[in-house]
Amino acid sequence: LPSRVTVAGIDRAPPRAFLRAMGISDADLGKPFVGVVSTDGRVTPCNALLGGFAREACEAVRQEGGVPFDFASIAVADSMSMNHGGMRFSLPSRELIADGVEAVARGHAYDALVTIAGCDKTLPGMMMAMVRLNLPSVFMYGGAALPGVWRGNEVTVLDAYEAVGGVYAGRVTAQELDELEHACLPTLGACPGQFTANTMAMVSETLGLALPGSATLPAVAPERLAQARATGRVVMDLLKERGPLPRELVTRKSLENACAAVAATGGSTNAGLHIPAIAHEAGIRFDLDDFSRVAKRTPLIADM
Repeated sequence: LPSRVTVAGIDRAPPRAFLRAMGISDADLGKPFVGVVSTDGRVTPCNALLGGFAREACEAVRQEGGVPFDFASIAVADSMSMNHGGMRFSLPSRELIADGVEAVARGHAYDALVTIAGCDKTLPGMMMAMVRLNLPSVFMYGGAALPGVWRGNEVTVLDAYEAVGGVYAGRVTAQELDELEHACLPTLGACPGQFTANTMAMVSETLGLALPGSATLPAVAPERLAQARATGRVVMDLLKERGPLPRELVTRKSLENACAAVAATGGSTNAGLHIPAIAHEAGIRFDLDDFSRVAKRTPLIADM
Protein backbone atom coordinates (compact mmCIF):
# COMPACT_ATOMS: atom_id res chain seq x y z
CA LEU A 1 0.00 0.00 0.00
CA PRO A 2 1.37 3.45 -0.87
CA SER A 3 0.37 4.77 2.56
CA ARG A 4 2.90 2.50 4.31
CA VAL A 5 5.61 4.99 3.37
CA THR A 6 4.04 7.44 5.82
CA VAL A 7 3.56 5.11 8.81
CA ALA A 8 5.98 2.17 8.68
CA GLY A 9 9.36 2.34 10.42
CA ILE A 10 11.11 4.07 13.31
CA ASP A 11 11.66 7.25 11.35
CA ARG A 12 7.89 7.59 10.79
CA ALA A 13 7.22 8.29 14.48
CA PRO A 14 6.51 12.01 13.82
CA PRO A 15 3.94 11.34 11.07
CA ARG A 16 2.28 8.74 13.31
CA ALA A 17 2.12 11.34 16.08
CA PHE A 18 0.37 13.76 13.73
CA LEU A 19 -2.11 11.05 12.79
CA ARG A 20 -2.77 10.18 16.43
CA ALA A 21 -3.60 13.82 17.09
CA MET A 22 -6.52 13.33 14.68
CA GLY A 23 -7.76 10.26 16.54
CA ILE A 24 -6.03 7.61 14.44
CA SER A 25 -5.46 4.52 16.62
CA ASP A 26 -2.70 1.92 16.52
CA ALA A 27 -5.11 -0.43 14.77
CA ASP A 28 -5.96 2.25 12.20
CA LEU A 29 -2.30 2.63 11.30
CA GLY A 30 -2.36 -0.83 9.78
CA LYS A 31 -5.40 -0.14 7.58
CA PRO A 32 -5.61 1.36 4.06
CA PHE A 33 -5.79 5.16 3.86
CA VAL A 34 -8.53 6.50 1.60
CA GLY A 35 -8.75 10.11 0.45
CA VAL A 36 -12.32 11.45 0.22
CA VAL A 37 -12.25 14.71 -1.70
CA SER A 38 -15.16 16.97 -2.60
CA THR A 39 -15.73 20.48 -3.84
CA ASP A 40 -17.81 21.15 -0.75
CA GLY A 41 -18.46 24.84 -0.10
CA ARG A 42 -21.17 27.41 0.27
CA VAL A 43 -20.15 29.23 -2.93
CA THR A 44 -22.95 27.80 -5.10
CA PRO A 45 -26.02 25.58 -4.56
CA CYS A 46 -24.28 22.84 -6.60
CA ASN A 47 -21.63 22.28 -3.95
CA ALA A 48 -23.42 23.02 -0.69
CA LEU A 49 -24.53 19.43 0.00
CA LEU A 50 -21.28 17.69 -0.88
CA GLY A 51 -19.78 17.78 2.61
CA GLY A 52 -22.64 15.66 3.90
CA PHE A 53 -22.14 13.15 1.10
CA ALA A 54 -18.41 13.03 1.88
CA ARG A 55 -19.14 12.24 5.54
CA GLU A 56 -21.40 9.35 4.52
CA ALA A 57 -18.71 7.99 2.20
CA CYS A 58 -16.17 8.30 5.02
CA GLU A 59 -18.37 6.33 7.38
CA ALA A 60 -18.74 3.54 4.82
CA VAL A 61 -14.97 3.42 4.32
CA ARG A 62 -14.55 3.04 8.10
CA GLN A 63 -17.10 0.24 8.24
CA GLU A 64 -15.31 -1.60 5.42
CA GLY A 65 -11.94 -1.50 7.15
CA GLY A 66 -10.35 1.66 5.77
CA VAL A 67 -9.29 4.96 7.29
CA PRO A 68 -10.87 7.95 5.47
CA PHE A 69 -9.21 11.34 5.15
CA ASP A 70 -11.58 13.99 3.83
CA PHE A 71 -10.46 17.22 2.19
CA ALA A 72 -11.96 19.83 -0.09
CA SER A 73 -11.01 21.35 -3.43
CA ILE A 74 -11.88 24.67 -5.02
CA ALA A 75 -14.91 25.31 -7.23
CA VAL A 76 -15.50 28.03 -9.81
CA ALA A 77 -19.03 27.83 -11.17
CA ASP A 78 -20.18 29.31 -14.45
CA SER A 79 -23.35 30.37 -12.64
CA MET A 80 -21.46 33.04 -10.70
CA SER A 81 -18.63 33.80 -13.12
CA MET A 82 -20.49 34.36 -16.40
CA ASN A 83 -20.75 37.75 -18.09
CA HIS A 84 -17.78 39.30 -16.28
CA GLY A 85 -14.05 38.81 -15.96
CA GLY A 86 -14.53 35.90 -13.58
CA MET A 87 -15.28 33.65 -16.55
CA ARG A 88 -11.56 33.64 -17.34
CA PHE A 89 -11.12 31.45 -14.26
CA SER A 90 -13.75 28.83 -15.09
CA LEU A 91 -11.86 26.45 -17.38
CA PRO A 92 -8.49 26.93 -15.62
CA SER A 93 -10.19 25.84 -12.39
CA ARG A 94 -10.49 22.36 -13.90
CA GLU A 95 -6.71 22.04 -13.97
CA LEU A 96 -6.40 23.50 -10.47
CA ILE A 97 -8.80 20.87 -9.15
CA ALA A 98 -7.00 17.99 -10.87
CA ASP A 99 -3.60 19.28 -9.74
CA GLY A 100 -4.78 19.91 -6.18
CA VAL A 101 -6.27 16.46 -5.76
CA GLU A 102 -3.12 14.90 -7.19
CA ALA A 103 -0.95 16.95 -4.83
CA VAL A 104 -2.81 15.81 -1.71
CA ALA A 105 -3.20 12.18 -2.80
CA ARG A 106 0.46 11.81 -3.76
CA GLY A 107 1.78 14.03 -0.99
CA HIS A 108 -0.03 12.04 1.70
CA ALA A 109 0.33 8.70 -0.13
CA TYR A 110 -3.31 7.63 -0.10
CA ASP A 111 -4.18 4.12 -1.22
CA ALA A 112 -7.57 4.87 -2.81
CA LEU A 113 -9.79 7.81 -3.61
CA VAL A 114 -13.43 8.89 -3.52
CA THR A 115 -14.14 12.07 -5.47
CA ILE A 116 -17.36 14.08 -5.19
CA ALA A 117 -18.25 17.08 -7.35
CA GLY A 118 -21.29 19.16 -8.15
CA CYS A 119 -20.97 21.63 -11.00
CA ASP A 120 -19.30 22.69 -14.23
CA LYS A 121 -15.54 22.11 -14.31
CA THR A 122 -15.45 20.33 -10.95
CA LEU A 123 -16.65 17.05 -12.46
CA PRO A 124 -14.03 16.69 -15.22
CA GLY A 125 -11.38 18.02 -12.85
CA MET A 126 -12.07 15.18 -10.41
CA MET A 127 -12.19 12.57 -13.17
CA MET A 128 -8.91 13.83 -14.61
CA ALA A 129 -7.31 13.45 -11.19
CA MET A 130 -8.65 9.90 -10.84
CA VAL A 131 -7.23 8.82 -14.19
CA ARG A 132 -3.93 10.59 -13.60
CA LEU A 133 -3.42 8.98 -10.18
CA ASN A 134 -4.78 5.58 -11.31
CA LEU A 135 -5.62 4.56 -7.76
CA PRO A 136 -8.72 2.50 -6.90
CA SER A 137 -11.27 5.30 -7.25
CA VAL A 138 -14.98 6.03 -7.46
CA PHE A 139 -16.60 9.31 -8.53
CA MET A 140 -19.91 10.60 -7.19
CA TYR A 141 -22.00 13.44 -8.61
CA GLY A 142 -23.81 15.66 -6.14
CA GLY A 143 -27.01 15.76 -8.20
CA ALA A 144 -29.25 18.38 -9.77
CA ALA A 145 -31.70 20.73 -8.08
CA LEU A 146 -35.43 20.19 -8.39
CA PRO A 147 -37.41 22.44 -10.76
CA GLY A 148 -39.59 25.20 -9.40
CA VAL A 149 -43.19 26.07 -10.22
CA TRP A 150 -44.25 29.44 -11.62
CA ARG A 151 -47.76 30.23 -12.82
CA GLY A 152 -48.61 26.54 -12.90
CA ASN A 153 -45.60 25.45 -14.94
CA GLU A 154 -42.36 23.77 -13.99
CA VAL A 155 -39.45 26.17 -14.43
CA THR A 156 -35.67 26.00 -14.01
CA VAL A 157 -32.87 28.52 -13.99
CA LEU A 158 -32.75 28.16 -17.79
CA ASP A 159 -36.12 29.90 -17.91
CA ALA A 160 -34.59 32.77 -15.94
CA TYR A 161 -31.75 33.09 -18.47
CA GLU A 162 -34.24 33.15 -21.33
CA ALA A 163 -36.47 35.63 -19.51
CA VAL A 164 -33.57 38.09 -19.28
CA GLY A 165 -33.45 38.09 -23.06
CA GLY A 166 -37.21 38.41 -23.06
CA VAL A 167 -37.01 41.60 -21.02
CA TYR A 168 -34.49 43.09 -23.44
CA ALA A 169 -36.72 42.07 -26.37
CA GLY A 170 -39.84 43.52 -24.75
CA ARG A 171 -41.62 40.16 -24.44
CA VAL A 172 -41.23 39.76 -20.66
CA THR A 173 -41.82 42.39 -17.99
CA ALA A 174 -39.37 43.15 -15.20
CA GLN A 175 -42.03 42.00 -12.70
CA GLU A 176 -42.35 38.64 -14.45
CA LEU A 177 -38.59 38.19 -14.43
CA ASP A 178 -38.51 38.96 -10.70
CA GLU A 179 -41.21 36.39 -9.99
CA LEU A 180 -39.40 33.79 -12.09
CA GLU A 181 -36.09 34.54 -10.38
CA HIS A 182 -37.66 33.79 -7.01
CA ALA A 183 -39.28 30.53 -8.19
CA CYS A 184 -36.87 28.83 -10.60
CA LEU A 185 -34.36 27.25 -8.19
CA PRO A 186 -36.13 26.06 -5.03
CA THR A 187 -33.54 23.54 -3.79
CA LEU A 188 -29.82 22.98 -3.56
CA GLY A 189 -28.12 21.15 -6.42
CA ALA A 190 -26.77 21.77 -9.90
CA CYS A 191 -28.72 23.32 -12.77
CA PRO A 192 -31.56 20.90 -13.61
CA GLY A 193 -30.92 20.58 -17.32
CA GLN A 194 -28.56 18.82 -19.69
CA PHE A 195 -25.81 21.35 -19.07
CA THR A 196 -22.19 20.64 -18.14
CA ALA A 197 -22.82 19.11 -14.71
CA ASN A 198 -25.51 16.61 -15.70
CA THR A 199 -23.75 15.87 -18.99
CA MET A 200 -20.43 15.07 -17.32
CA ALA A 201 -22.19 13.09 -14.60
CA MET A 202 -23.63 10.93 -17.37
CA VAL A 203 -20.12 10.67 -18.85
CA SER A 204 -18.77 9.48 -15.48
CA GLU A 205 -21.25 6.61 -15.51
CA THR A 206 -20.55 5.75 -19.14
CA LEU A 207 -16.81 5.61 -18.49
CA GLY A 208 -17.39 3.34 -15.50
CA LEU A 209 -15.97 5.81 -12.98
CA ALA A 210 -19.28 6.25 -11.10
CA LEU A 211 -22.03 3.97 -9.82
CA PRO A 212 -25.01 3.30 -12.11
CA GLY A 213 -27.88 5.71 -11.58
CA SER A 214 -25.76 8.36 -9.88
CA ALA A 215 -26.14 10.90 -12.68
CA THR A 216 -29.91 11.26 -12.57
CA LEU A 217 -30.78 11.13 -8.87
CA PRO A 218 -31.72 14.65 -7.62
CA ALA A 219 -29.39 16.33 -5.14
CA VAL A 220 -32.00 16.46 -2.39
CA ALA A 221 -33.29 12.90 -2.87
CA PRO A 222 -32.95 10.92 0.40
CA GLU A 223 -31.38 8.11 -1.61
CA ARG A 224 -28.32 10.30 -2.21
CA LEU A 225 -27.00 9.51 1.28
CA ALA A 226 -27.27 5.78 0.63
CA GLN A 227 -25.52 6.28 -2.66
CA ALA A 228 -22.67 8.10 -0.93
CA ARG A 229 -22.31 5.17 1.45
CA ALA A 230 -22.33 2.75 -1.49
CA THR A 231 -19.53 4.77 -3.08
CA GLY A 232 -17.43 4.30 0.05
CA ARG A 233 -18.09 0.56 0.08
CA VAL A 234 -17.26 0.14 -3.60
CA VAL A 235 -13.95 1.97 -3.34
CA MET A 236 -12.94 -0.46 -0.61
CA ASP A 237 -13.96 -3.37 -2.85
CA LEU A 238 -11.82 -1.95 -5.64
CA LEU A 239 -8.91 -1.60 -3.23
CA LYS A 240 -9.22 -5.20 -2.05
CA GLU A 241 -9.55 -6.55 -5.60
CA ARG A 242 -6.87 -4.21 -7.01
CA GLY A 243 -9.21 -2.81 -9.59
CA PRO A 244 -10.45 -2.23 -12.12
CA LEU A 245 -8.41 0.96 -12.03
CA PRO A 246 -9.42 4.17 -13.84
CA ARG A 247 -7.05 3.63 -16.77
CA GLU A 248 -8.51 0.18 -17.30
CA LEU A 249 -11.96 1.76 -17.55
CA VAL A 250 -11.11 4.82 -19.65
CA THR A 251 -10.43 3.28 -23.05
CA ARG A 252 -11.01 4.50 -26.58
CA LYS A 253 -14.21 2.47 -26.70
CA SER A 254 -15.57 3.86 -23.43
CA LEU A 255 -14.65 7.38 -24.55
CA GLU A 256 -16.57 6.87 -27.79
CA ASN A 257 -19.52 5.53 -25.79
CA ALA A 258 -19.39 8.68 -23.65
CA CYS A 259 -19.43 10.88 -26.76
CA ALA A 260 -22.41 8.94 -28.08
CA ALA A 261 -24.27 9.38 -24.81
CA VAL A 262 -23.63 13.13 -24.91
CA ALA A 263 -24.84 13.40 -28.51
CA ALA A 264 -27.88 11.17 -27.99
CA THR A 265 -29.13 13.26 -25.06
CA GLY A 266 -28.31 16.68 -26.49
CA GLY A 267 -25.70 17.19 -23.82
CA SER A 268 -23.43 20.15 -23.25
CA THR A 269 -20.91 20.90 -25.98
CA ASN A 270 -18.43 21.49 -23.14
CA ALA A 271 -18.04 17.71 -23.19
CA GLY A 272 -16.02 18.30 -26.34
CA LEU A 273 -13.44 19.97 -24.09
CA HIS A 274 -13.62 17.65 -21.13
CA ILE A 275 -13.71 14.16 -22.66
CA PRO A 276 -10.42 14.71 -24.57
CA ALA A 277 -8.86 16.09 -21.36
CA ILE A 278 -9.82 12.92 -19.48
CA ALA A 279 -8.49 10.83 -22.38
CA HIS A 280 -5.19 12.72 -22.24
CA GLU A 281 -4.73 11.68 -18.60
CA ALA A 282 -5.10 8.06 -19.73
CA GLY A 283 -2.48 8.54 -22.44
CA ILE A 284 -5.08 8.22 -25.20
CA ARG A 285 -5.00 10.55 -28.19
CA PHE A 286 -8.60 11.69 -28.43
CA ASP A 287 -9.53 15.14 -29.69
CA LEU A 288 -12.50 17.22 -30.79
CA ASP A 289 -12.48 15.56 -34.23
CA ASP A 290 -12.97 12.17 -32.54
CA PHE A 291 -15.80 13.62 -30.48
CA SER A 292 -17.45 15.12 -33.58
CA ARG A 293 -17.05 11.90 -35.59
CA VAL A 294 -18.99 9.91 -32.98
CA ALA A 295 -21.54 12.65 -32.36
CA LYS A 296 -22.42 13.05 -36.03
CA ARG A 297 -23.43 9.42 -36.39
CA THR A 298 -25.41 9.29 -33.11
CA PRO A 299 -29.16 10.07 -33.37
CA LEU A 300 -30.87 12.13 -30.69
CA ILE A 301 -32.96 10.03 -28.34
CA ALA A 302 -35.90 12.33 -29.11
CA ASP A 303 -35.63 11.35 -32.81
CA MET A 304 -35.22 7.60 -32.24
